[in-house]
Amino acid sequence: MLPLSLSETLLPLERPMERTLILVKPDGIQRGLAGEIIARFEKRGLKLVAMKLLQMSDDLAMRHYGEHEGKPFYETLVAYITSGPIIAMVWEGNEAVAAARATIGLTKPVDATPGTIRGDFGMEIGRNLVHGSDSDKGAEKEIALFFAPEEVVDWNRDNDRWISEA
Repeated sequence: MLPLSLSETLLPLERPMERTLILVKPDGIQRGLAGEIIARFEKRGLKLVAMKLLQMSDDLAMRHYGEHEGKPFYETLVAYITSGPIIAMVWEGNEAVAAARATIGLTKPVDATPGTIRGDFGMEIGRNLVHGSDSDKGAEKEIALFFAPEEVVDWNRDNDRWISEA
């Protein structure tokens, strides 16, 4: 059997890519960090497949953070996320949830590693700039809250073969 040529080894394999929801929170928008935050995910190699700027309603915030209902910080969290515009995005890639969470950093910014979004730009847990889905199942649920299926764009990126082996 002949060895594969370089171009054959760089062709992407057909497999479904994982998707994750990312929100640039109101503090990220107000501080003028939206472009930097988006750039971090692009530079990581994730592919943007949906994006919108919106003012989150109380209803959407309560559905999004429903798992925290009844906790002492719930009302403050809803008030914070609805206090200004956010950017909602869907990013796609191999292990997108894990890659995005590693890019974001720990929830408490002072504990986050330098080089992560929160580690570089955050100071307090209540102003941690960005939300990312915590699992595949969570991402699926969250994406459906913010985007209709037709708002998520399937497209081929020419440089995918340079980002992922598969």
